[in-house]
Amino acid sequence: MSESIHGHQVMELMLTLGKAVTREELKILMHEHFGESAHYHTCSASEMNASTLIELLEKKGKFIESAEGIETAANRICSH
Repeated sequence: MSESIHGHQVMELMLTLGKAVTREELKILMHEHFGESAHYHTCSASEMNASTLIELLEKKGKFIESAEGIETAANRICSH
């Protein structure tokens, strides 16, 4: 089994894009960057797939919505 990826790493990956993406584009990017079988975790949840992590980050207000899709900002990534 692959190592679990923290949600912060996904948000940091989003920052490198410099633009909004759709949720589906983000999921594809996550699969390309971390592997299709990657598992994800946050400070409050674990054993998530890409879709579940995206949903959780959305519920926690970690994304900025626009007509183009979603993006994040450095100040939305907690530093603990």
